[in-house]
Amino acid sequence: MQRDDLERVLFTQEQIGKRVEEIGKRIEEDYRDKNPLVVGILKGASMFFMDVVRCADIPMELDFMAVSSYGKGATSSGNVRIRKDLDTDIRDRHVLLCEDIIDSGVTMKHLFALLSARGPASLRLCSLLSKPSRRRADIAIDYCGWEIPDAFVVGYGLDYAEKYRNLPYIGILKPEIYS
Repeated sequence: MQRDDLERVLFTQEQIGKRVEEIGKRIEEDYRDKNPLVVGILKGASMFFMDVVRCADIPMELDFMAVSSYGKGATSSGNVRIRKDLDTDIRDRHVLLCEDIIDSGVTMKHLFALLSARGPASLRLCSLLSKPSRRRADIAIDYCGWEIPDAFVVGYGLDYAEKYRNLPYIGILKPEIYS
Protein backbone atom coordinates (compact mmCIF):
# COMPACT_ATOMS: atom_id res chain seq x y z
CA MET A 1 0.00 0.00 0.00
CA GLN A 2 1.21 3.49 -0.84
CA ARG A 3 0.04 4.79 2.54
CA ASP A 4 2.64 2.56 4.25
CA ASP A 5 5.32 4.77 2.65
CA LEU A 6 4.07 7.82 4.54
CA GLU A 7 5.15 9.15 7.93
CA ARG A 8 1.73 10.75 8.30
CA VAL A 9 -1.11 12.43 6.45
CA LEU A 10 -0.59 16.19 6.41
CA PHE A 11 -3.92 17.23 4.83
CA THR A 12 -6.99 15.03 4.46
CA GLN A 13 -9.18 14.89 1.39
CA GLU A 14 -11.82 16.90 3.28
CA GLN A 15 -9.33 19.60 4.34
CA ILE A 16 -8.06 19.91 0.78
CA GLY A 17 -11.59 20.18 -0.61
CA LYS A 18 -12.52 22.97 1.80
CA ARG A 19 -9.35 24.96 1.15
CA VAL A 20 -9.60 24.55 -2.63
CA GLU A 21 -13.17 25.85 -2.54
CA GLU A 22 -12.05 28.91 -0.54
CA ILE A 23 -9.30 29.65 -3.08
CA GLY A 24 -11.70 29.16 -5.99
CA LYS A 25 -14.14 31.68 -4.51
CA ARG A 26 -11.34 34.24 -4.05
CA ILE A 27 -10.31 33.75 -7.68
CA GLU A 28 -13.96 34.16 -8.72
CA GLU A 29 -14.16 37.50 -6.86
CA ASP A 30 -10.82 38.82 -8.15
CA TYR A 31 -11.31 37.81 -11.79
CA ARG A 32 -15.00 38.61 -12.28
CA ASP A 33 -15.39 40.30 -15.72
CA LYS A 34 -11.74 39.59 -16.66
CA ASN A 35 -12.00 36.25 -18.54
CA PRO A 36 -8.66 35.00 -17.20
CA LEU A 37 -6.47 32.40 -18.79
CA VAL A 38 -5.79 29.88 -16.02
CA VAL A 39 -2.68 27.81 -16.68
CA GLY A 40 -2.15 24.46 -14.99
CA ILE A 41 1.43 23.38 -14.52
CA LEU A 42 1.65 19.68 -15.40
CA LYS A 43 1.76 17.14 -14.00
CA GLY A 44 1.75 17.95 -10.30
CA ALA A 45 -0.90 20.66 -10.28
CA SER A 46 -3.40 18.74 -12.43
CA MET A 47 -5.75 17.68 -9.62
CA PHE A 48 -5.58 21.00 -7.78
CA PHE A 49 -5.97 22.92 -11.05
CA MET A 50 -9.13 21.09 -12.12
CA ASP A 51 -10.69 21.32 -8.67
CA VAL A 52 -9.95 25.01 -8.16
CA VAL A 53 -11.25 26.13 -11.58
CA ARG A 54 -14.50 24.23 -10.96
CA CYS A 55 -14.94 26.28 -7.77
CA ALA A 56 -14.70 29.62 -9.61
CA ASP A 57 -18.00 30.31 -11.38
CA ILE A 58 -16.75 32.82 -13.95
CA PRO A 59 -15.87 32.74 -17.65
CA MET A 60 -12.27 31.60 -18.10
CA GLU A 61 -10.04 29.80 -20.53
CA LEU A 62 -7.69 26.97 -19.60
CA ASP A 63 -4.27 26.01 -20.88
CA PHE A 64 -1.35 23.90 -19.65
CA MET A 65 2.40 24.04 -19.43
CA ALA A 66 4.79 21.26 -18.52
CA VAL A 67 7.84 22.59 -16.70
CA SER A 68 10.50 20.47 -15.07
CA SER A 69 13.49 21.00 -12.82
CA TYR A 70 13.30 17.82 -10.74
CA GLY A 71 13.52 14.90 -13.15
CA LYS A 72 13.22 11.69 -11.12
CA GLY A 73 14.97 13.04 -8.02
CA ALA A 74 13.83 14.51 -4.73
CA THR A 75 15.53 17.89 -5.14
CA SER A 76 15.52 20.47 -7.91
CA SER A 77 18.39 20.32 -10.37
CA GLY A 78 18.09 24.08 -10.96
CA ASN A 79 17.93 23.38 -14.69
CA VAL A 80 14.44 24.51 -15.79
CA ARG A 81 13.02 22.86 -18.92
CA ILE A 82 9.81 23.82 -20.72
CA ARG A 83 8.42 20.49 -21.89
CA LYS A 84 5.09 21.86 -23.13
CA ASP A 85 4.48 25.54 -23.78
CA LEU A 86 1.19 27.43 -23.92
CA ASP A 87 -1.10 27.04 -26.91
CA THR A 88 -2.63 30.47 -26.21
CA ASP A 89 -1.26 33.96 -26.91
CA ILE A 90 -1.19 35.75 -23.55
CA ARG A 91 -0.61 39.32 -24.77
CA ASP A 92 -2.99 41.63 -22.86
CA ARG A 93 -4.58 38.66 -21.06
CA HIS A 94 -5.03 38.18 -17.32
CA VAL A 95 -3.01 35.03 -16.64
CA LEU A 96 -3.17 32.96 -13.48
CA LEU A 97 -0.59 30.19 -13.07
CA CYS A 98 -1.78 27.25 -11.00
CA GLU A 99 1.00 25.21 -9.36
CA ASP A 100 1.05 22.37 -6.82
CA ILE A 101 3.96 23.54 -4.65
CA ILE A 102 6.47 26.37 -4.53
CA ASP A 103 9.68 25.04 -3.05
CA SER A 104 12.89 26.88 -3.96
CA GLY A 105 10.98 29.25 -6.25
CA VAL A 106 13.65 28.94 -8.95
CA THR A 107 11.39 27.24 -11.49
CA MET A 108 8.57 29.72 -10.97
CA LYS A 109 10.89 32.73 -11.16
CA HIS A 110 12.14 31.43 -14.51
CA LEU A 111 8.58 30.87 -15.70
CA PHE A 112 7.45 34.35 -14.59
CA ALA A 113 10.32 35.95 -16.53
CA LEU A 114 9.48 33.95 -19.64
CA LEU A 115 5.76 34.73 -19.53
CA SER A 116 6.14 38.38 -18.48
CA ALA A 117 8.11 38.98 -21.68
CA ARG A 118 5.00 37.93 -23.64
CA GLY A 119 3.06 40.99 -22.45
CA PRO A 120 0.18 39.73 -20.29
CA ALA A 121 -2.18 42.30 -18.71
CA SER A 122 -1.45 40.61 -15.40
CA LEU A 123 0.40 37.53 -14.22
CA ARG A 124 -0.41 36.00 -10.86
CA LEU A 125 0.33 32.76 -9.03
CA CYS A 126 -1.90 30.25 -7.27
CA SER A 127 -0.21 27.40 -5.41
CA LEU A 128 -1.71 24.80 -3.14
CA LEU A 129 1.46 24.53 -1.04
CA SER A 130 4.46 26.69 -0.20
CA LYS A 131 7.72 25.75 1.52
CA PRO A 132 9.16 29.14 2.52
CA SER A 133 12.07 27.56 4.41
CA ARG A 134 13.48 26.28 1.08
CA ARG A 135 13.01 29.49 -0.91
CA ARG A 136 16.02 30.57 -2.97
CA ALA A 137 14.19 32.92 -5.34
CA ASP A 138 11.82 35.69 -4.35
CA ILE A 139 8.37 34.83 -5.68
CA ALA A 140 4.98 36.17 -4.55
CA ILE A 141 2.13 33.67 -4.22
CA ASP A 142 -1.20 35.45 -4.69
CA TYR A 143 -3.36 32.48 -3.66
CA CYS A 144 -1.81 29.93 -1.33
CA GLY A 145 -3.44 26.92 0.28
CA TRP A 146 -0.93 26.25 3.04
CA GLU A 147 2.63 26.91 4.07
CA ILE A 148 4.25 23.62 5.01
CA PRO A 149 7.43 22.53 6.81
CA ASP A 150 10.51 21.29 4.98
CA ALA A 151 9.27 17.75 4.34
CA PHE A 152 8.86 15.71 1.16
CA VAL A 153 5.12 15.62 0.43
CA VAL A 154 3.17 13.46 -1.98
CA GLY A 155 -0.44 12.89 -2.98
CA TYR A 156 -3.17 14.94 -4.67
CA GLY A 157 -0.98 15.27 -7.77
CA LEU A 158 2.37 15.57 -5.98
CA ASP A 159 4.76 12.73 -6.71
CA TYR A 160 8.03 11.06 -6.05
CA ALA A 161 9.41 9.37 -9.20
CA GLU A 162 5.90 9.53 -10.75
CA LYS A 163 4.32 7.60 -7.85
CA TYR A 164 1.73 8.67 -5.24
CA ARG A 165 -0.04 11.27 -7.45
CA ASN A 166 -3.34 9.40 -7.14
CA LEU A 167 -3.59 9.64 -3.35
CA PRO A 168 -6.66 11.75 -2.45
CA TYR A 169 -4.79 13.36 0.48
CA ILE A 170 -1.32 14.87 1.01
CA GLY A 171 1.18 13.03 3.17
CA ILE A 172 4.79 13.26 4.25
CA LEU A 173 6.89 10.60 2.54
CA LYS A 174 9.21 8.56 4.75
CA PRO A 175 12.85 9.61 4.11
CA GLU A 176 13.96 6.02 3.51
CA ILE A 177 11.74 5.94 0.40
CA TYR A 178 13.59 8.74 -1.38
CA SER A 179 17.05 8.67 0.27
